[in-house]
Amino acid sequence: MIPSTSASLQLSPPFLETLADHQKDLRRTEADILQLNLGKLCNLTCVHCHVSAGPRRKEIITPETAGKILDWYRKHPLGTVDLTGGAPEMAPEFRRIVRTIREIRPDARIIDRCNLVILNEPGFEWVGSFLEQNQVSIVASMPCYSPENVEAQRGHGVFDRSILALQELNQRGFGTGHPRKTLDLVYNPNGAKLPPSQMELEKDYKEELLKHFGITFDRLITITNLPIARFARYLHREGLYEDYLKTLIDAFNPATVDHLMCRDTISVGWQGEIYDCDFNQMLGLQMTGDRDRKLSLWDITPDQLEGRAIATGEHCYGCTAGAGSSCGGSLVD
Repeated sequence: MIPSTSASLQLSPPFLETLADHQKDLRRTEADILQLNLGKLCNLTCVHCHVSAGPRRKEIITPETAGKILDWYRKHPLGTVDLTGGAPEMAPEFRRIVRTIREIRPDARIIDRCNLVILNEPGFEWVGSFLEQNQVSIVASMPCYSPENVEAQRGHGVFDRSILALQELNQRGFGTGHPRKTLDLVYNPNGAKLPPSQMELEKDYKEELLKHFGITFDRLITITNLPIARFARYLHREGLYEDYLKTLIDAFNPATVDHLMCRDTISVGWQGEIYDCDFNQMLGLQMTGDRDRKLSLWDITPDQLEGRAIATGEHCYGCTAGAGSSCGGSLVD
């Protein structure tokens, strides 16, 4: 378990104890998703970002590491490859990775976790056409359909630029029902609270974006803000950390456990190291082998991970609170 950042939080139940109380055991199943974090460089500095990404970050995948990951994928072509960051498109290896994966497995679902404004960032005008040509699914951050909430999280001017990007993507066929051009939007709560019902919020999003901007999209994904990295610092600064953690713990829902992303996802860092999930990656909970040797992707095969116990900590209460959430959104109805 991750050590608590506050002495009083040491009294909170460890996540594994909570699982045991509900007769739940958290182990990995067959791997289906390869999630690659291409680095922490980003053109935005968002309050809720669990990666603490930003324009000054230097961590970024190298050609050598990208090559080793692609060599691994040729041997183990999983059905979904999920590219994240930072802004993954800012990694110089982004286009090579997408093209190579599409060549290796033409039917693979390639996901780009996009902040939208990268599409109209100077020097990145190629992004929209590239995603269209390679039929890359887009999961795009859009924390609200009103300017005030978006800019409180992501910065001045981001809302208008996001709308322009969404309109461009619609023109390219994304979010219009095309099975290889899906456009999903991501909602994060603005502050220390759980997200509302994903189904009800999706209805509001679709009505408002269509009415005011003529924008359509496929699905809304609600994601709980996890108390780590930049968001944890915000919580501590505002004196909200303990209350927020208690909110997550009190909302624990055992029905979410069987659907957690850590069960079938291999999370890979920008240096090739592997983790059970993207959140464990940001906390440095790297997978280890014999004699606690830290493992990289090329040290393992997918079948070697099946049945393995998953590393947990207090942050895991975020994915199991209420309807639960992960990189794929709400886990239960």
